[in-house]
Amino acid sequence: MAEKGFNRKLTAILSADVEGYSRMMRDDEDATIRTLTTYRTAMSNLVQQYRGRVVDTTGDNLLAEFVSVVDAVNCAVEIQRELAERNAELPAERKMEFRIGVNLGDVVEEEDRIYGDGVNIASRMEGLAEAGGTCISGTVYDSVERRLGLEYEYLGEQEVKNIDKPVRAYRVLSFPGAAAHRVVQAKDATGRRWRKITLSMAAVVVVAVVGLGIWQFYMRRPTVEPASVEKMALPLPDKPSIAVLPFANLSGDAQQDYLSDGISEQIITSLSKIPHLFVIARNSTFTYKGKPVKVQQVAEDLGIRYVLEGSVQLSGEKLRITAQLIDAITGNHLWAEHYDRDLKNIFVLQDEITSKIITSLQITLTEGEYARTVGSGTSNLKALEYFWLGEHHLLYKNFTKEDCNMARRFFEKAVELDPKYATAWAGLGFAHLFGGSFKPAEQCAQKALSIDDANPKAYDLMGWLHYYQRDFDQAIEYEKKAVALSPNDHWRVHCLGYMMLYTGRYEDAIALAKRSLRLSPSEGHLQLYILGWAHYRLKQYNEGIAALKKCIVLNPQWIFAYLYLTAIYSELEQDEEAKHYAEQVLRIDPEFNIEGHWKVYPDKIQAEVERMNRAWRKAGLK
Repeated sequence: MAEKGFNRKLTAILSADVEGYSRMMRDDEDATIRTLTTYRTAMSNLVQQYRGRVVDTTGDNLLAEFVSVVDAVNCAVEIQRELAERNAELPAERKMEFRIGVNLGDVVEEEDRIYGDGVNIASRMEGLAEAGGTCISGTVYDSVERRLGLEYEYLGEQEVKNIDKPVRAYRVLSFPGAAAHRVVQAKDATGRRWRKITLSMAAVVVVAVVGLGIWQFYMRRPTVEPASVEKMALPLPDKPSIAVLPFANLSGDAQQDYLSDGISEQIITSLSKIPHLFVIARNSTFTYKGKPVKVQQVAEDLGIRYVLEGSVQLSGEKLRITAQLIDAITGNHLWAEHYDRDLKNIFVLQDEITSKIITSLQITLTEGEYARTVGSGTSNLKALEYFWLGEHHLLYKNFTKEDCNMARRFFEKAVELDPKYATAWAGLGFAHLFGGSFKPAEQCAQKALSIDDANPKAYDLMGWLHYYQRDFDQAIEYEKKAVALSPNDHWRVHCLGYMMLYTGRYEDAIALAKRSLRLSPSEGHLQLYILGWAHYRLKQYNEGIAALKKCIVLNPQWIFAYLYLTAIYSELEQDEEAKHYAEQVLRIDPEFNIEGHWKVYPDKIQAEVERMNRAWRKAGLK
């Protein structure tokens, strides 16, 4: 029986510490402490995102607990991916790599601390992990083996201090991760002196696997089970609709994920500029990354007819891409190709694949439309790589100042390598803008347009710049131009709807939010909060509440949903509900104040500003 004041519980424990911490402190104590502080903050944020709790951060260790063992493992995966990206920016001697162990076991809880065998075993798993790697106990393995699609290496039974029986241990070899990345990390078990032998053997295996893959791909191509139009979650569009699945990384190197991801994204971007196509956004298709998903399921989930899937394999300076286009409704393969190219020819290859898709879908384009679709960009591969990395930090993170600074550094490298890369200049401008630097953002926008006066990202940037300058009408004109140049880009459609809201064009905002949501069914929360906000402005309270509550389900930390629910319930005289949502606003941002809000988010319709202010103050916001 536990002593008085103690509680026993079953929980998932994550334990992490730094490989070589003592050496790093000895070499440069100040730099090590700064890096550790930054990395531990990032790890703590991820723990919170995965519904966990940081229990302790002693020395170089971080201890966290989770109610769900699935959340614990996914959090470990995302931590290693996040830190690998950060380490890519550091010199070799300053890279800080964590080892992570995960266990599911019994612990004793005293106030906010946990102790016991469960923690001891997690610490033992951590000690077995490689730098940048994760090990899990047998209890974790038994819980997640068939639930996450992971791959493992069995390490045998391990002795643990003060534990009577040996504990099974497993090394995670590959995993999709919370951000849909697939990381493959193989152990270098025999040391540096065997590296050449190991690589040679690996090359033989790769050749055999690729050969078998080609034979399967072409000679024994499986029949695809047709999708049911009746079972589709959304109605089929009235024009050819396509989802580009994330290309699989077959290179055996997690750091090459950005290459396969980038190729997929560039194909999506090119296709999205074609008015004759309905293209599902990257945010929706990348939810399938690393998962054994059927084409039939993708089509029925997203309400589309055509699916493009493929793989990327990089070996030295040689690149192989395989791709196939499938009609999900008939189950027929429209075409399948493989491309062997030198890495420097990646841009020609991208255009070639895009052209094949367009031809297969029997789209007739004018020469000008085709040139606009595939003719822009850069011929510098490294610049494109840095652009992809910048976009990742700018659009798919949390818009923190740190994210913006990281994105800015990548964009700066891109334009340094290719000063004529207009889209990278626009990306750099957004990084400056969202980081609070308006003048550099404006300079980047002008630079991008001087290089390419038909660049949709540059016009999008100009729209946001004019919005923050309270030149609302001009902001809308720029956003319309961006949408006209890239009509299938859900983000630009969303931004135009956002501008419509702040200028009192609420019906237009609703129509654009619905259009954006249809282009990216898995994105959701951004469009839903625009819908809720617009319905509030129109005093359509029931519709507004429904949209905003759906938004919260998709993103429980989205403060704007709570703000507008506070206003709606306040105006409905449902004061308890209004106060509840006001408390949630302050939970997310304890520093929230009404005056500061309107400085950051200016609104043209002053009467609506005053209306909302009254509702917020009534609910207790100041």
